Amino acid sequence: MAASGKKVPMNFKSMAQTDVPQGRNGKHKEIVTKILSDLDQVEPGIALKVPLAELTESKENVRSALNRATHKRGQAVATASDEEFLYVWNEPAE
Repeated sequence: MAASGKKVPMNFKSMAQTDVPQGRNGKHKEIVTKILSDLDQVEPGIALKVPLAELTESKENVRSALNRATHKRGQAVATASDEEFLYVWNEPAE
């Protein structure tokens, strides 16, 4: 409340906390989930070839989202790219 006792108008809408979406389901979740699933299934020394044409976001944004997800899992992966593909592979355990 303001010092004069008048109620100050809200700047933002409000909602019940129980209705707030939980977790980070960003726009990269689908592609990152697919990449992680495939990484869990490939043998060591095998890289995934993700076509850049299938990415809805830039490869840099997908790499960042993948980096966040793999760090959260404690999984070491590496990436590379060329004009057509984003390559992703599991790093060997140290």
